[in-house]
Amino acid sequence: MADKLLIYLALLIGTLLLDAFVRPRSGRLGEPWLRSPAGTWLHSGLVTAVFGLFLTLCANAPASAALTLALVALFTTVSNAKRAMLGEALVFSDLALIGAVFRHPQFYLSALKPSQKLAIVVVALVAPALLWWMFVPELAGHIQGLLLLTAGIGAIWLSLRCPPWSRLATEPDAEADLARHGLIATLLLYRARWRQTDDPVPLAPIAGVADPHELAVIIQCESFADPAELFGDPALALPGLALAREDAWQWGNLLVGGFGAYTMRTEYGVLFGRNEDDLSFRRFDPFLTALGEATYALPNRLAGWRSVFVHPHDMRFYNREVIMRAGGFADLVGEDRFDPPSAGEGRYVTDAAMADAIADLAHAADEPTLLYAVTIENHGPWEAEAGNRPDDLKQGYLRLVRNSDAMLTKLMTELAGLRRPATLVFFGDHRPSIPGVSVPGGARHTPYVIVRIDAEGRCVRREGERTDLTPAQLHHAILGLLTNAPED
Repeated sequence: MADKLLIYLALLIGTLLLDAFVRPRSGRLGEPWLRSPAGTWLHSGLVTAVFGLFLTLCANAPASAALTLALVALFTTVSNAKRAMLGEALVFSDLALIGAVFRHPQFYLSALKPSQKLAIVVVALVAPALLWWMFVPELAGHIQGLLLLTAGIGAIWLSLRCPPWSRLATEPDAEADLARHGLIATLLLYRARWRQTDDPVPLAPIAGVADPHELAVIIQCESFADPAELFGDPALALPGLALAREDAWQWGNLLVGGFGAYTMRTEYGVLFGRNEDDLSFRRFDPFLTALGEATYALPNRLAGWRSVFVHPHDMRFYNREVIMRAGGFADLVGEDRFDPPSAGEGRYVTDAAMADAIADLAHAADEPTLLYAVTIENHGPWEAEAGNRPDDLKQGYLRLVRNSDAMLTKLMTELAGLRRPATLVFFGDHRPSIPGVSVPGGARHTPYVIVRIDAEGRCVRREGERTDLTPAQLHHAILGLLTNAPED
């Protein structure tokens, strides 16, 4: 028993040392490694529970401690890698995406170095084998593990409901809270606050359609940013974006909340119109609670409109197949409606194919119709034709963002040719994260344009209408234009 206690204490010290390497660290003078006592308590409670779980399974204290330490090391590695690439440490909602990591690893593992990927693979293979090899058929050891597991979970459950823990992290400030309390404590605190957040009061649809032939096309373009601004080179300006701004009813910067990822945050803001302050702890992955806010979705607000959601990817990703139907979309056009990309076209359905599909849907629409499309061709990581230097990756991005720009140009032409009132909204979901070229820490905004076309195919302009908006504000701007109603 004494040996197990020493192993347990050594494990706690080891995991606290690992947590000290999680960025951001405390910035207090003379205390660069210390977390708060309250955070250290929550950290210790979870480590106790995990150690108890492994001990319950194998009754081997050294093996259980090694596995627990490896798990904390894994969280440390992933969090630091994510922060280096996206400017944000691991958050509790990321754990909901574990299944997606295995279905679509290319979206996530690009943030890790080869050595880090190898370490994860080794841990995944060694952990089950270690449990089996070190299994001890000793009932007392298994019972001790179960007691530790119960004690750890009980301590966390009770602590989160009592002062001082119940007064911690009442408003989302992930950077400050992680630096103050540590990674594991912040994950626990934020999940608890998230679960305490209630659904908002339901909204009613807005009656009335401006024109029975009205058409609205909203394009959420993957990693679309203005390269002239992104790379500080006016020669890289996109002709389609420039033309759209010249003909726009309104244009400006879209003040997205994330960098390099988290498409669903921007998507949710534009579709559901809920800003980050209103979402509170739901802001980190608003799709997790979207079904409780379905009346806020743009299709549900637009009485008398038929709405179609287009995305050439697995609709199970982010649970879109359920969320979009609950949000009022009558039809979902997914990956099964597109041919796979040909050799040399990249990994994903091209923006050119998306433009063709959207144009076909627009031509076929015989009633007021909203088409909301999410593109994917320009998803990272970006491949260079030769070499792997930052500039080579930049050229790979430029090739794809020009394809997106060509899609914008084509859609403007196609909608003008329909000779029916139409509104085209085009925006980037976030900036690209390109190592050595486009990195977190600076500006995050992307471009957006709103182009209005009359029944004669002419663009309707307003003078001086550059306006910077959040995704939620863009939602309300669109809603006001399509219903002639005041913006919420």
